Formats: sequence, C-alpha cells, structure tokens
Amino acid sequence: MSHDQSLIRGGPSRLPGGTERRAAGGNDTILAGRFRRDIEGLRGLALLLVLVGHAGVPGLPGAFVAVDVFFVISGFLITGLLVDEARRSGMISIAGFYVRRAKRLLPAASVVIVASVLLTYLFLPPIRWSETARDALASTAYVMNWRLVEQSTDYLRAEEAPSILQHFWSLAVEEQFYLLWPLLLLGVAMLSRHRHKRGLTPRKPAAWHGLSGRHRKRLLGDRMAVSLLVAFTLVGVPSLVWSIQLSLVDPAQAYLVTTTRVWELALGGALAILGGQLHRLSRRVALVLGWTGMAAVAFAAASVRPETAAYPGYLALLPTLGAVAIIAAGPSAGRYGPALLLELRPIRAAGVVSYSWYLWHWPLLVVAETRWGQLDTVAGLAMILCSAVPAVLTYHLVENPFRHSRFSRAGTLRLGLVATSVTALTGVGLQIAVRPPAASVPTNPQHVAGATSGALPGSSASMALVDQFPSIHPDPLEARDDLPDVYQDGCVTQARESDLRSCVYGNRDSAVEVALAGDSHAAHWVPALQVVAAERGWRLVTYIKTTCSFLAAPTVIGGRADDSCTEWNRRLRAALVGERRPRLLIVSSVTQIPLVNGSTPPPGPATAEAQAAALLETWSEFTNVGLPLMVIRDTPAFRIDMAECVSANRERLTSCAQPRQSALAWGLPQQAAAASLPAVHLADLNDEICPFELCPPVIDGVLVYRDAHHLTATYARRLAPKFHDLLRKHLP
Repeated sequence: MSHDQSLIRGGPSRLPGGTERRAAGGNDTILAGRFRRDIEGLRGLALLLVLVGHAGVPGLPGAFVAVDVFFVISGFLITGLLVDEARRSGMISIAGFYVRRAKRLLPAASVVIVASVLLTYLFLPPIRWSETARDALASTAYVMNWRLVEQSTDYLRAEEAPSILQHFWSLAVEEQFYLLWPLLLLGVAMLSRHRHKRGLTPRKPAAWHGLSGRHRKRLLGDRMAVSLLVAFTLVGVPSLVWSIQLSLVDPAQAYLVTTTRVWELALGGALAILGGQLHRLSRRVALVLGWTGMAAVAFAAASVRPETAAYPGYLALLPTLGAVAIIAAGPSAGRYGPALLLELRPIRAAGVVSYSWYLWHWPLLVVAETRWGQLDTVAGLAMILCSAVPAVLTYHLVENPFRHSRFSRAGTLRLGLVATSVTALTGVGLQIAVRPPAASVPTNPQHVAGATSGALPGSSASMALVDQFPSIHPDPLEARDDLPDVYQDGCVTQARESDLRSCVYGNRDSAVEVALAGDSHAAHWVPALQVVAAERGWRLVTYIKTTCSFLAAPTVIGGRADDSCTEWNRRLRAALVGERRPRLLIVSSVTQIPLVNGSTPPPGPATAEAQAAALLETWSEFTNVGLPLMVIRDTPAFRIDMAECVSANRERLTSCAQPRQSALAWGLPQQAAAASLPAVHLADLNDEICPFELCPPVIDGVLVYRDAHHLTATYARRLAPKFHDLLRKHLP
C-alpha cells in the first residue's frame, strides 16, 4: 500500500472566544468565533502540499504529513464549535451537530463517489470494477480506512493499482471522530453535572442537549475546560502510545486505523479548549513559535520517507506539533508571523475550495495514469490544475447551496438518506456490471504479421502472438482468484510472522518426499508440482512465506530489514537439514536485496553481486550436506498488470505483450549463482512462459499471469509435463 493524504476541510476557521461574524469566501457562519484567515491559509497550504506530492514533485517525499496537519485542524475546529456553542447559548445540540456535518459533507462527497464510479465504468479496466464497487460502498459508509487496512494485510492484493476512491480513507477517520467526539463531550458534561450535585458550584452553568435534542444536563463552565483537557489526555495519550507501537510493527496498518490517529485530533481539541488564552502570548514569542511550527511541517515534508519511516508513530509529532504551534501563534504573531505566507490570496483561495479540490484530484489522477501510464511531474501538475475545474464547480453548485440551505432536521435526514442511497446503488450497479463475457468465436483471429518469426528456438511452432482468442481461461475478471491451493489451505506464513507452516500434497505415506520452499514465486508452481506428485506417488511438502526470499542473509523489504523473514529462513534451513530433510529440495523466490555488513549495497552491480553471493551462501548449506537442490529460475516480471491489461484489451492482446529481456531480469542473480555452484540444477521454464521476444499475456487461450509477475494456477498446471521432464533427472 502507497501513503495517502487527509481529506481537506473547507469549513469554519475561527478562534474560540471572539465575536460572531460570517466567514469570507462562503464558509460556514462562525458562531461565537473570530474568523481565522491564517487557518484558512494553513488549510490551503496543506492542500497544495498534498497536490504537489501526488503530482510527483521532487523533494517532498513526506508530503503525506499533511494528513496530520488536517487532523489537528479538524480537532481544533470541531471541538471549538461544540464548546463555543455551550459557552454562548448554554447548550449543545448533538443532533444539530450531526445535521450540520451531514449538510456540510454528504452532498459533495456523494457527487464525487458517483462520478468516480462512472469514471471507473468508462475509463478503467473491467478487472477493477468489482473492487471499486466495494470501495464505493465502503466510502459511503465511512469505513474506507478499515477496508484499506484489510487489503494492506492481504499480500495477494498488495500490488494492485490504487483505488480511485482510496483518498476517502481520511474522510472515514474524521467521520468516525465526528461520530464519537460529541459523545465524549457529553460524557464530560454528565460527569460535571454529577460533581455539581455533590456541591461544586459552577461559575457559569451550561446546559447540553442529548442525542434527542430535548434533555438538558447541567455542566460546570470554567471547570468544564479542565475536565475536557483531562478527558482528551486520557484518550490521546493511549492513542499516541498505540500509534508508536503499531507503527514499528505494521506501519501500513498504523497509517490507516482510526485508533492511531485519535491523539492528533485530540491535540487539536485541547488547543481549542485553551484558545481563549492564546492572545496572551507576547508578539516575540508568538513569532518564534509560529515560524518554528512552519519549519517543523516543512522539514517533515522534505525529510520523512515512507519507505523507511515507522509512520505515524513518534515521527508524526513533528508535523502535528508544528500545526499546533502555527495555530496557537496566529492571534498574537500578527502579519509578520506565519500569516505573512498563509494569508496570501492564492493560498487562501486554495483553502476555500480545499474540500472539493481534494475530493476531485485523486480520481482524475488515477484515470489519467490508467489511460496514459505513469505521469511525469509536468503531466501530474497539469492534471491537478484540471481537477480544479470540477472542484470549483462543486464548491459553488453543491457545497455552498447545501451548506447554507435551511433544511429542517427531518429534511436533512431525508437528504442524507437520498445521498447515501444513490451512492450505494451506484456501487451495486457497478458490481452487477462485472460479468465475464460469453465466449465468442472470432471469424478470423488477427495474427500479428511476422509474429511467428519472433519465436525463440525450441518454442512451439503453433504458438504465435495473436490479438484475440475465442475464449480466455481463466477469464481476466476471475484471474485474481485463480490461485494455488496453499492460500486456501492456510499454509502460507504471512508477513511479520516467522512460524513454519506447511501443507502436504500427493501421497502422504510416500517414502519419497519433495520439499518446495520460497515465497509466492514458489507458491505459483504448486499446481504443476501437485500434478507431478500425484502421477509419481510422491509426498510434496510446501514451505511458503510471503515476500521473503529463501536466503540465509538478512534482507531488506520495503526499505527495512525484515527480521521475521530472517527468523523464518533460519528455522526452515535447520529443519530441512534435520528432522524434515527431503529427498529433493526445490526452491524459488524473488531475490530481495540482502544486507551486507549491516547496510544495503548501492544500486547497480554491487547489489547484483550481493544477491548472487547471498544465494550462493544459502545453497551451499544444502549441497555441502548432500541434499539435492533444484532452483527454479524466476519467472517474468513486468511493469504492467497483465491480467488488467487483458481485461481492457481482449481484442488487442498484442498491445499487452512486453519485452522478454527486461522481464527476465529478476532471475539474473540466480543464474549467476548457479553458474558458480555446479551441484545446483537451475530449472528454466521461461521458454514455455515467454516463447517470443515479446512475452504474450495469453498462450493458446490460457491467461498466463494473474498480475504483473505471478502465474495463474491454470497456466502453471499446464506446465506440469515440462516440470515432470526436469524432475526425472533427479528422481527417476
């Protein structure tokens, strides 16, 4: 999973404790608050950081820290709205709060969800439709972050293209916060009322509406602030601790789950409680504090790298405390503080339309990259500018009219039901549209001129690059599920796990045991080996761990040393030369980058040499004890998702064909190591997988790949006879 940015708010920007006025630029009416142009500018600046980060502007690897800035802003503004209402009118209507949030957020979000589903249907490959339909339902229900968490733990889905609705994860986090935060304040209210009954007299009583909007609870005025700060601390500190812990163990999950983000929102809420004291800062202190906060956010954006950072964790303190400093310094720092930059007209203009612009920019980027390939920085910025057009239209035609509408609570409820129903039905409609086409026989399959002449020596003369087949098996829409049995049978060791899991196939009582070890590139050979084991009466035992090379040396996965992989390898190697020693060991895996003397070798020849040396060291452990070893040379790997390409080009399959030479680069370290160790047999089946100078995605009507580098189980099973011929040399 790649890092995404937070949903931007275009709502009220005000400081608790001021006078009532209406915000400029069409923002919400600011009740009991002074409009904060610097916060509107901070929102705009953070939005621009998000946009240029997604456009691929160099020098900003940590642009995703904008998520933390926006969570702080959201906590500050929402808490301020609730507390200001209590202090001004003596009550807070929680039902009224939910109504305002619905009017503010649902219309624009619903428009973009529906538009994204339509863009998916019109422009994205059909293989993505089913997942996008589920994403639309998750976005509608404000649980997109939890859906992405589930996908982040599913290795088989890890390399799929990003969802057109992926950016709704942060909206889900904030909506979950909005659902629970008023209830926390109500709980503090009830506690304050209980204390008041015991004889503690409030300075300024305040009454809060419950969920029904009718029942009033007496609260302590100034004492309530202390109670709220204590409550925010009790919520925020455990969340921060959990964020630090989970970020070290599972950063992908930590980035998305609500529980690791609550502390950032609570930090903004605490700042809102103390908002009335901010004007007491001296000008000099405020200037230093504000610009230090700006520097902290800028430094985080320029230095935090997603591939190595345990984020959010303690690293998120840098942008969050920076945002707190900027907001806190604003009232006293004056025009020479951060407002010097934040109140520039273009930045504030971006802040005004930030919500709609954020909603629109990501779907358009996804569509553009799908149609035209990876965008360079200039093209990315051009698409960002194009997305401003629907953003401005949505702001003026959807956001503002609904936000300032005079719907009753019942009318707003009906509006919410209609918006939710429409988006949900749109997602269901896209799911219904996902149906593999019926097999049709073309009158004349279009052969590419001269394709047969490009066949490699020894390849079948009947095979040629063709543009279409009467039918394709498995259908590309079903390719993701055409998996080896090891996944369904639960015998794959997952990421961050190190226990040995195995499955047994073939004749369980056979005296001839063949072991298969490696990562998913070993797993995709299981269907072929199952056929061979059944024919020969062998006992086939599998040892598979996702994203883990079969290496003795520690390896780097996603920029970090993978200790679980190192431990799994240690246990497996000990077992294979000990109590689980087979008659033949077959290994296959992607060769990850090994650590050399505790550090990663530089890219280029040094990395290739380190990979070959690590393979040689590992294989020698088995050849030195006389264990026969067969290494399957790695299969082709491409820059595109082959199944996705086929789903979009059923009648132009040759447009999906990829150069063989670059596709086979992953197997070069294995080839170099095997040349130095004659006792190892290198099995190379790539002439059957890629028989031409351009690798075809479909051979004789069989889909070869389920993604960019894994074979479908159907095609692997087709290669069983070739595999059988190779194995006869070792086990006649």
